[in-house]
Amino acid sequence: MNMGFISKCVALVVLGCAAALSLFQLTGAQAAQTPATTTTTGANAGEAALLVLNKADNTLAIVDPAALKVLARVPVGEGPHEVVASADGRTAYVGNYGTQQVVGSSLSIIDIAARRETKRVDLGALRRPHGIVEAGGKIYFTAEANRAVARYDPATDKVDWLMGTGESVSHMLVITPDAKKIYTANMLSNTVTALNVGAGPTPPNITQIAVGKTPEGIGISPDGREVWAANRADGTVSIIDTATNKVVATLAKFSQLPFRVAFTPDGKRVLIPDPVGGELVVFDAATRKEAGRIKIEGGTVGVAVAADSRRAYVALQETGSVAAVDLEKMEVVGKVETGKGPDGIAWAQRKETQK
Repeated sequence: MNMGFISKCVALVVLGCAAALSLFQLTGAQAAQTPATTTTTGANAGEAALLVLNKADNTLAIVDPAALKVLARVPVGEGPHEVVASADGRTAYVGNYGTQQVVGSSLSIIDIAARRETKRVDLGALRRPHGIVEAGGKIYFTAEANRAVARYDPATDKVDWLMGTGESVSHMLVITPDAKKIYTANMLSNTVTALNVGAGPTPPNITQIAVGKTPEGIGISPDGREVWAANRADGTVSIIDTATNKVVATLAKFSQLPFRVAFTPDGKRVLIPDPVGGELVVFDAATRKEAGRIKIEGGTVGVAVAADSRRAYVALQETGSVAAVDLEKMEVVGKVETGKGPDGIAWAQRKETQK
């Protein structure tokens, strides 16, 4: 493995040559010595589990979403920010972003049923992994400090694709259902970048889309036709048509700080937490009209939705807990304490492997 070559290539991205870089088979991974997992006996996660990252504790809480009970707290890397589950619901992948003092450059891989970290992937010169999604068995993530998006293949234990966004603070990302296009929210460039997955770094494969001020949260409709970017500085949402990569609508200011964007799996609703206003704002996805607001104190940040689209789970960073929200009744129906500074959150739906 030529790590010197990797470092030079990543340096080009940092220096602003991000749009001219596409690398294959970049890095391997290193196994980690894993600290002890804190496990609670009793209920089993069964077919589904809620995955909650406690940034201040450096742990992943595995929660029974029906009983609202923490089943385990699994140690991960320093400053974990975002988490995603594999398609079969058996594995969690965590981006270890780091802290102000420590620059993170690793992914944690967690066996959800065994409730333990099985591998710590050393990303080498790729720094500040943040937004993270899964598609086709591969893990796509932003390397925020490098202005880039990378792809990790668990089967080969390698980063096998990297492309720069050319923009500043590429924070969160989404991927189309066919895994052909990625969209990143670039906070300090006031843009969303559209990238053609696996393609070379030529202009047709990279599109910069001007949106509102400081886009952070980003979501994609289940059919892949629309991307919603939440502009936290002006309280608006830019709606992008993925067929044309153009903004087709902007939702006027409705929030003090729209933080994340999550579509329900049935595509009917869009959920946007506002930690300043202390609420979860719900939109009708078809009409793009506000459908309601649910007051939730405690710093509403990350949001995940159950597979049946009936419940949402909102991380409350200030109170160290997660609120369960009934989306039919539009009310909070329970809470669970998960740890210090919960933020990134994901739903893991267990699926049996076809024989």
